Amino acid sequence: MILETQREQVVEHASDLATLTPGRTGNLSVRGGDGDAFAITPTGVPYDAFDVDDVPVVGVDGEHRDGAMKPSSEVPMHSAIYRREDVGAIVHTHSPWSTTLAIADEPLPPIHYMIVAVGKRVPVAEYAPYGTDALAKNIVTAMREADATASLIENHGLVVTAPDLETALENTAHVESLARIYLEARSAGLEPQRLSDEQLETVLEQFESYGQQ
Repeated sequence: MILETQREQVVEHASDLATLTPGRTGNLSVRGGDGDAFAITPTGVPYDAFDVDDVPVVGVDGEHRDGAMKPSSEVPMHSAIYRREDVGAIVHTHSPWSTTLAIADEPLPPIHYMIVAVGKRVPVAEYAPYGTDALAKNIVTAMREADATASLIENHGLVVTAPDLETALENTAHVESLARIYLEARSAGLEPQRLSDEQLETVLEQFESYGQQ
């Protein structure tokens, strides 16, 4: 079985999408091997309704190489991001607070130090039809311009990239939490204070020695 470890990770973590996005609207993928293919959630099935053998394996060229089920309709987005960026995993959700910002075409500013998990802000990528290379190009452009590893998608949702799937999922939760805090403060009539670049750089330096070394 090709990319067995990555397919196991998709099965193990697919259920995490249920806490982040409504219905079956999310998808995730894990890159493996020599980087030319990835395992991705199948399309149109509950997150707990497939096994390792079912998990589709897709090349970065978009070709379905293995797996009993059809891959996510967002394969073009995933494959195009992998072609353009050196990342190990991608998580895409329609998580409600992030999507609220996306439909307002409003980036998530640095209102809390944890934003540095994905950059100094979360930009909004220009809209394009879902499941297209054009959408992936817009996402990569937005992330590069903002020097971020996440992007909101105009009138769509959120994409987070990371070296591994666990980090991508954790950072998706971070972005969603910060989007909620930001919007709740705004709805209460408050204007959230923003951290400066200097303050964010200090956080980044502190994060270098955070946790178990």
